[in-house]
Amino acid sequence: MTARGSRLAAIPALLLVLVAVWEIVATRLEAASVPDDDAWAAAAAVVRHGYRPGDLIVFEPPWADPIGRLHLGDLIPIEMAARMDGARYARIWEISVHGALSRETAGLEPVEQHDFHGLGVARYERTPVTVLADIADVRAPPPARVELSEVGFEPHRCVLVVPQPGVPVRITYPALPLGSELVGYVGLADVFTRREVREPGKLDVEIGGAVVGSATAGVDDGWVRFRVATTPGPTDVTFVVRADKPGRNVCFAAEARK
Repeated sequence: MTARGSRLAAIPALLLVLVAVWEIVATRLEAASVPDDDAWAAAAAVVRHGYRPGDLIVFEPPWADPIGRLHLGDLIPIEMAARMDGARYARIWEISVHGALSRETAGLEPVEQHDFHGLGVARYERTPVTVLADIADVRAPPPARVELSEVGFEPHRCVLVVPQPGVPVRITYPALPLGSELVGYVGLADVFTRREVREPGKLDVEIGGAVVGSATAGVDDGWVRFRVATTPGPTDVTFVVRADKPGRNVCFAAEARK
């Protein structure tokens, strides 16, 4: 083999060495950039000092949630952790790693901010929505049932339906007190069935016998939002759940808002 050929043959091995070195350096840098226990303790102290009963506390990105609950879990009751969304909360505390933003604070400006070595604490205030009816508070007719379920690796209190393939399940809430909008979410519960069954679940919303809104939840979509403009007053509302494959656990929630 010529000298030039030997040099060319050595290039792949050199690239492997360079990649390995970079991975080691990157891993150490990433580990060093993660906020430590002192940062979390300082952030938790700020939240506790300014906390008011009913404040929403969120952590971002999602992998930080277990760490956050370790420090502030006593201020997060189950109904808050399993909320449909954060629209009904007037004050929100966001604890974020390196500036990650929560969907609950999208479009809001913080009224208070702190930083503890890459761990940010921000407080937001806004006018909360007025909820006229929450279907999770109403006894769902069989075969639907209200459960605390895992959807998109998050806890959600929602109405669970497991439809047979090609057979729609109709869930009607008679004389639901509507306001100006009906806001809801739908997702696929149970990480194990999401792994085994890849087809989506489908949800239609019917008011007055007509479909006024639809949403489709795939295995990677998480908690999918839908919104329907409504006319105020008591009205029958029907949710129609469909699936093309068996074992599709469809979970949905909805609030009638003023």
